[in-house]
Amino acid sequence: MLKCRDVPQHAEQLLAGDMTPGQRFSLRMHLLMCHHCRRYLRQLRVLMGALPQVAEDSTDEEVRRVLDRLDRQA
Repeated sequence: MLKCRDVPQHAEQLLAGDMTPGQRFSLRMHLLMCHHCRRYLRQLRVLMGALPQVAEDSTDEEVRRVLDRLDRQA
């Protein structure tokens, strides 16, 4: 069974599509029981979705919009 400290590594693998079916099953079972890790994964997905929209030389306004979007999603 996964522990909370293992979830960040597995969550990154899940989002990258680099998990075996067994790893995916273990992560899903943990997420069924742990609302903290579910929230972490949800926030990670929002962040990963927002990153492609941000250019290297982002303006303060662009950064503010991304942070506002993250706040609304949480």
